[in-house]
Amino acid sequence: MDEEFKDSENINEEEMLGEDTHSDYRPADRFDASAVHHLSGMYKNWFLDYASYVILERAVPHIEDGLKPVQRRILHSMKRMDDGRYNKVANIVGHTMQFHPHGDASIGDALVQMGQKDLLIDCQGNWGNILTGDRAAAPRYIEARLSKFALDVVFNPKTTDWQLSYDGRNKEPITLPVKFPLLLAQGAEGIAVGLSSKLLPHNLNEICDAAIKYLRGEAFALYPDFPTGGAIDVSKYNDGQRGGGLKVRAKIEKLDNRTLVIREIPFSKTTTTLIDSILKAIDKGKIKAKRVDDNTAAEVEIQVHLSPGVSPDKTIDALYAFSDCEINISPNCCVIEDNKPCFLAVSDVLRHGVDRTMGLLRKELEIRRGELLEQLFFASLERIFIEQRIYKEKKFEQAASMDEAIAFVDEKLEPFKPNFIREVTRDDILRLMEIKMQRILKFNKDKADELIARIKAEVAEIERDLAHMTDVTINWFTFIKNKYGADHPRHTEIRSFDTIDSAKVVEANQKLYINRQEGFIGTGLKKDEFVCNCSDIDDIIIFYRDGKYKIIKVADKIFVGKGIIWVQVFKKNDKRTIYNTVYRDGRQGFYYMKRFNVTSMTRDREYDLTQGTPGSKVIYFTANPNGEAETIKVTLDLDPKKKRQNIFLERDFSKILIKNRAAKGVLLSKQGVHRIGLKSHGHSTLGGRKVWFDADVKRINYEEHGRFLGEFSDEDRILVILDNSDFYITNFDVNNHYPDNIMRLEKWEPDKVWTAVLFDADNQGYPYMKRFTMDATARPQNFLGDNADSRLVILTDVAFPRIKVTYGGHDASRAPEEIDAEQFIGQKSFKAKGKRISTWQIGKIEELEPVRFPEPDTSEAEEDATEAEENLAPDAGKSRQQVIDEMTGQLNLFSDTNETTSE
Repeated sequence: MDEEFKDSENINEEEMLGEDTHSDYRPADRFDASAVHHLSGMYKNWFLDYASYVILERAVPHIEDGLKPVQRRILHSMKRMDDGRYNKVANIVGHTMQFHPHGDASIGDALVQMGQKDLLIDCQGNWGNILTGDRAAAPRYIEARLSKFALDVVFNPKTTDWQLSYDGRNKEPITLPVKFPLLLAQGAEGIAVGLSSKLLPHNLNEICDAAIKYLRGEAFALYPDFPTGGAIDVSKYNDGQRGGGLKVRAKIEKLDNRTLVIREIPFSKTTTTLIDSILKAIDKGKIKAKRVDDNTAAEVEIQVHLSPGVSPDKTIDALYAFSDCEINISPNCCVIEDNKPCFLAVSDVLRHGVDRTMGLLRKELEIRRGELLEQLFFASLERIFIEQRIYKEKKFEQAASMDEAIAFVDEKLEPFKPNFIREVTRDDILRLMEIKMQRILKFNKDKADELIARIKAEVAEIERDLAHMTDVTINWFTFIKNKYGADHPRHTEIRSFDTIDSAKVVEANQKLYINRQEGFIGTGLKKDEFVCNCSDIDDIIIFYRDGKYKIIKVADKIFVGKGIIWVQVFKKNDKRTIYNTVYRDGRQGFYYMKRFNVTSMTRDREYDLTQGTPGSKVIYFTANPNGEAETIKVTLDLDPKKKRQNIFLERDFSKILIKNRAAKGVLLSKQGVHRIGLKSHGHSTLGGRKVWFDADVKRINYEEHGRFLGEFSDEDRILVILDNSDFYITNFDVNNHYPDNIMRLEKWEPDKVWTAVLFDADNQGYPYMKRFTMDATARPQNFLGDNADSRLVILTDVAFPRIKVTYGGHDASRAPEEIDAEQFIGQKSFKAKGKRISTWQIGKIEELEPVRFPEPDTSEAEEDATEAEENLAPDAGKSRQQVIDEMTGQLNLFSDTNETTSE
């Protein structure tokens, strides 16, 4: 066996071969087969021992106190050293080595980590920075002491179970009597043999609230809170169990149109690692930025300077998609319970912590009650001994021995024994004999009775508490929250995240080219025909002349074949890109028109837009990103058998229904087609875009999430009103980001009249009213004016609003006044000051229900009625021949002449 290996593991040869090595050793000629130890079995036992040790004694926290052994020993050492002053960390580490059988480095690192959590350790000096990842100063330079929170909740030697330390020279706690779910407040992370533990930190105030709800039998929920801030999506948290997940995002703000600022970072990341991930994304071309500056000091400030022409909103999404600005954390609530690892939920840990807290509080009360009862017993005993003047009895004074004196006192106490809470022992009588004469001379019966009454009152109070332990425990958690809650506000915002499609936000950092003659496409064909900009994660859709089409991954150069008629970046689930096509079914078949979209495909699988007949061919093809439908002019081949024929047809794609890609289409002609040309461009046949606003993620979408804003055409805009009275309009691009302080967000109506009631700071704070329209401005404007001290009371878009003014203060006797806003003031610009409501002292201003309403638009109603009549009688006013012609045209769809119809 390698001597170096033995030294490193502190194992001697006898231990490696087994306990009975000396007794089992035999010379070669006297070999005994029964003494053989199989090496595989030995390694198996060693590994199990090692794994058990790492799991139980190093990596996984205990559910009783939420601490790992090294943390528990550090706190125990600090309590032994505690005198109210700071101690050098080096001294604490050295003291802890009496209990922890490992090196000083592991103790120092564990102490620094506990200090950085700002809960149990009161730190002084440079303890590093969890934001930047900077390490703490050397242990000889920094100092620490127990925090007031730790002194309140962690220690009580009377309720602590003890064990001998590893060398048997000292006692250490098996677990500390922590009267708080400390494991949830601190969190824990460790990697053992065959398993790991990852509990996320939670907010102290929320832990107290959840504990109180649990004690009251109410439902509760706990979600993580990180000291680094940021935002979390807890929709898949799964109560912190295995298999759950947590999305964590940095907080990113727009400083201006070319600068983004990261104010808070995801948990477990530092500014260094975050910036490295951003720079890698920039190097790969996924994010377009000029540089990244780190201005972090006490708080995080990372500035991302964008390249000219780059959308900051899209870049924010790209930062979440391609850098560590968004990460996923998988919790794994593994703890030691009953001397074995168990996988629990966060709520289970809280319940266990609260139940243990109640048990410790009960145990402390019982111990205190026992101490008081003992004090009451001796006070009663002392009073009888002195009042009955037993010490002056002649038999007592002349006792020949101590045993005789004890027997005499015991005899004198016999009439009073039924009233004692326990039996009088020899030790009790010896304690009476130790009372000094000075105390006997100063004995005061009233004071003795007062002491006994006070002790009995305290015992009765403890008895009441023991009978109502739930209330006692609730009061305890309330006390902890009131005392320490203000120092632990929530740092991490809980919100829902929208799923970012990386293909939509990635920068088009590549250019796609095609070589039609040789059948290659790719980003490396710099000398060939340019197709479009793309990214390196895009899919490309390709249509061929024979009607086949497929999607492939972007590559530097890839052979796709010849006969390509269309190449473009493929957008998954895109229902607005409509393909208009005319194809021939087979070599001599009929010609069909069809419109279809392609929302999803399997990569590298071949599809067919025709019916699959051999020899089929695409005659006309267009791709329309917003469902446009053009009109085409068709030139037919001459038929020598016909004398009169019309060889020119015009067909409008807007009359063709959009169907799935496997649809056959509509018959265009049974006669051969010579040529198809574009006659005129068309408009979108898909109508306006329906838009929703998701208030949780502050984004608009087209997927019916959130509040419906309306149907938007190209010229429509969105009005945004903020709670600071700023307003502006935006387009309905789904990449837009909206701030958190939104008061109103809706479809912008240029003619809508708004009514505002405000206290104008420029005019001595008097109440004013103004009526105006929101102008079309992309730059934020404020309808209250430039004075930030002006205060908005009411903002309404009711056509005829009514306001009730109630006076207060010295003018409270005045009758309330109702104002019709439309009659009170006319419509003006949003920049106008408005009209003063009153100079009297105002108590309250409120909006009343309107009594007048706008008249309905009769013109639209008449148009709808006329259209309904036409739909019910579509042939009214037409001749019989006209009806027959229309029916014939409908059956043949695009027949212009009798010759064409006869085909």
